[in-house]
Amino acid sequence: MSVFGLVFFLLALWEVKSPRRKLKNPKLRRWPVNIGLIIISTLLIKFLFLGGAIVIADTVEKKEWGLLFYYFKDLPFWAHVIIAFILLDLSIYFQHVMFHTLPLLWRFHRVHHADTDCDVTTGIRFHPIEMLLSILIKFMTIVAIGAPVIAVLIFELVLNATSMFTHSNVRLPGKMDPLVRWLFVTPDMHRVHHSSIRHETNSNFGFNFSFWDRLFGTYIKQPELGHDNMDIGLKKFKQAKWGSLRWLLYMPFITEVPNYLIGTKRSNETTSSEEETDESDIKR
Repeated sequence: MSVFGLVFFLLALWEVKSPRRKLKNPKLRRWPVNIGLIIISTLLIKFLFLGGAIVIADTVEKKEWGLLFYYFKDLPFWAHVIIAFILLDLSIYFQHVMFHTLPLLWRFHRVHHADTDCDVTTGIRFHPIEMLLSILIKFMTIVAIGAPVIAVLIFELVLNATSMFTHSNVRLPGKMDPLVRWLFVTPDMHRVHHSSIRHETNSNFGFNFSFWDRLFGTYIKQPELGHDNMDIGLKKFKQAKWGSLRWLLYMPFITEVPNYLIGTKRSNETTSSEEETDESDIKR
């Protein structure tokens, strides 16, 4: 929590000092909602999974479960830590792709994408049920890999920090962005992922390492309209009510799934007939 608070404060200050683009909606309207989501998610996860991933990793390490213990037991401990970190990062990439592919998972993930701006709080804006699903997937991944406790601890710290950094509305100095993104995801790279243009929404899935997107063909260098002019969010959820905490919590349970899914004909459609939201979409 100390690392989280420090990174959040520094990035929020950076956004004030050197913003990348002008926000469309005031922070006082968006921040309480985004922070409210993470508070609800954190309390729920702490209640259900006391200790979380660290406890699972400790059990795995003591019982010597997983890939690293079965097939790479003779490697030094530091090699286990590095391999586990890389595989955990790869699992987050595939998990992210999966949340854009399966309609049930997209229902919850679209709460994250419905934010009409992209800043440090977008990196913590996730529906509580998505957070629960994510941590269960993480538990299974830790067991399958046989990730050491220290690897999981480092990964958790890095994942939280990079999630806030890659979503932040900051301007990297000079020509630093193209240099950094050879290895790591930058805010400009990830911002493309939050474009309302569908094929851009389904790109740049990485959270930490940028090479996964290049390796698996999901990398887009820049948004078509440029960072200053690009539209952020989901066109279906532009109405003011979707900026409230109550409606965001309810969003996954509306009947229709918007056409942003990977691998479907709907993901390539140009028609806007389904981009309008009205009360007829909401079936209680």
